[in-house]
Amino acid sequence: MMPATETTMHSHVPVLLHEAVEALALQPSGRYVDATYGRGGHSGYLLSKLGADGQLLALDRDPEACADATQRFAAEPRFSILKSNFSDMEAVLKVQGWFGEVDGLLMDLGVSSPQLDVAERGFGFSRDGNLDMRMDPDNGVSAAEWLSRVSESELVKVLKEYGEERYAKRIAGAIIAARLEKPITRTGQLAEIVKVAHPRWERHHHPATRSFQAIRIQINGELDAINDALSAAAHVLRLGGRLAVISFHSLEDRIVKRALRQPIPDPRIPRHLPQPALENHPWKTCGKPIKASVAELGQNTRARSAVLRVAERVA
Repeated sequence: MMPATETTMHSHVPVLLHEAVEALALQPSGRYVDATYGRGGHSGYLLSKLGADGQLLALDRDPEACADATQRFAAEPRFSILKSNFSDMEAVLKVQGWFGEVDGLLMDLGVSSPQLDVAERGFGFSRDGNLDMRMDPDNGVSAAEWLSRVSESELVKVLKEYGEERYAKRIAGAIIAARLEKPITRTGQLAEIVKVAHPRWERHHHPATRSFQAIRIQINGELDAINDALSAAAHVLRLGGRLAVISFHSLEDRIVKRALRQPIPDPRIPRHLPQPALENHPWKTCGKPIKASVAELGQNTRARSAVLRVAERVA
């Protein structure tokens, strides 16, 4: 759980709350999965819409999120949570006996507000903290460890691909040079190194924003996890089941859009014959992508980049 001082300073505001839950076309007695619990905003609202026979299973790889869920919904018999990366949901739901029986699946991608706001988790740079960045602090390699041994060429690649940082080579060189003098173990250290190395700052953005995003994605294998989760979604949902995915930057949204997009018909096949690729495609998109309303943006600036895509399993 978050320390009391952090809890009082920050409150988690779920993004596109009503839009995402309502997009699932809830059945009161249905089975639903919140694959990215976070701090339970979507789960709480989803439960309020379910009947007495409805069920909600939540997943999260962050032990603090799981602890929050266990405490918050201790008296809720319709709810359960499992510590798991959502990329493993296919195996998890087979064990639960839910495979192919899920009526709705919600994914809220990226890092959660509590992870960003707690300095010692190392995701942000507004306040100095340990350079960790792991969504599951019990597993994997921290950002500090990774930066201590990554090659310059690999760091350049990560900054370019995952941060879309145009000055990746310059920033990577500065990080490698800095670590030769002193280990980089604090978020403030890293942010200052990038700040000094960055030749052109974007308006309203800290110059280290893209670099922190890139390193975080690398540390947590986020894009691979999204690909795996979307592949699993087509199997865990029942026919007619709904998928709602909220993404927060172009790399995430590109993956979701590509997964849900219907294949282009093969021009070699006559029009009167069925298109195998189209027949086997699991998704039918439901409406256009949804973004936060002006009212929501006025209450939560972190919603400004959020995009909700909704699809129904049809094959």
